[in-house]
Amino acid sequence: MVKITKDCPSNVIEELGIQQWPIWSCEASTFPWTYEDKETCLILEGSVTVTPEGGEPVDFSAGDLVEFPKGMSCIWHVKQAVRKHYQFG
Repeated sequence: MVKITKDCPSNVIEELGIQQWPIWSCEASTFPWTYEDKETCLILEGSVTVTPEGGEPVDFSAGDLVEFPKGMSCIWHVKQAVRKHYQFG
């Protein structure tokens, strides 16, 4: 199950050291993805809908902290070009 913290508070960003995490970006597109490890990410820009296999679509956008569980397969639909800080594990 995807866990989303809408408008992630700045104290959480600081506590997790998110500003030091790598940045990934992607233009508007649709693609399949399987998480081989847990991923936590902070969306910096853009808008995305992720549909987990056998699940309901989940929407998130700039300012949201998102956690994807290990082993989850899904379809990413990047509606507006996305930039995110991310960390595995």
